[in-house]
Amino acid sequence: MTRVAAIDCGTNSIRLLIADIERSNGTTALTDVVREMRVVRLGQGVDATGELAPEALERTFAATADYARLIRDHGATKVRFVATSASRDARNRQVFVDGIRNLLGVEPEVISGDEEAALSFAGASSVLPILDGQEVLVVDLGGGSTEFVLGTASGVTAAKSVDIGCVRLTERHLRDDPPTARQIAAAEADVDAAITRARQDVPLERATAVVGVAGSITTITAHALGLAEYSPGAIHGAELSLDTVRAASTGLLEMPRSQRAALPYMHPGRVDVIGAGGLVWRRVLEQLGELTGGRITTATASEHDILDGIALSIG
Repeated sequence: MTRVAAIDCGTNSIRLLIADIERSNGTTALTDVVREMRVVRLGQGVDATGELAPEALERTFAATADYARLIRDHGATKVRFVATSASRDARNRQVFVDGIRNLLGVEPEVISGDEEAALSFAGASSVLPILDGQEVLVVDLGGGSTEFVLGTASGVTAAKSVDIGCVRLTERHLRDDPPTARQIAAAEADVDAAITRARQDVPLERATAVVGVAGSITTITAHALGLAEYSPGAIHGAELSLDTVRAASTGLLEMPRSQRAALPYMHPGRVDVIGAGGLVWRRVLEQLGELTGGRITTATASEHDILDGIALSIG
């Protein structure tokens, strides 16, 4: 058994997983010890300025210092820190890299969109097994980017990362509360263009099932289920009709900020960007329904994603 620590630093949140990994007889078991998430909004303003803001770096470094203490306290022997969309886009990412290295003692990896996609697929498929003959599309909807990953029981067959995410689209288009019809139309045009780019590398029409991962999608699922609180156990593996998920997505997009903030399952750090998350997820599912000729009628949510993939990669 090996105790590992995985950190996923995205555009909106930074997450930690300390886990025990046991491998025997060709199988791998991942047991959570600590799983934490902080919304630090590292990608604040990156889409407009091309740089990580000083206050965003300060929030991220503070969270990393807390995670470093937890890693030491729980005796993890292997650590991997992965950074994604906001860090890829920033001209001053070396400031970020140097700061993380000083706090954590390991070199942070600013990974490519393709590697991000592969890790997301590994994490999701580790707990939602893929049946023989299935081609599953995993959609990882983040703050700065969204990954489309098509795979089988043997692994990834095609992947593409595109620059649409809940933080990026909120900052770029959805400035009013609630957003106007014109703002929504502009954001949807961005999403449609990104899906077209993804289709150049990923044959979305071959998908036989779709699994959504990351905080926007799990929160939309909580909304669709009408939960009294955020419950990972209720959300993970929930398979809902496309109509149900689209209705929940639209509701969050059109809801005033004050009403979203009052929802019992809504993390405070997602209140201002969940509408854009709903817009992306709604449009992706609409397109999938059309592209597959109606073959896909449901979407499944997974609480296990790139963070689990990172942990498995170092165990």
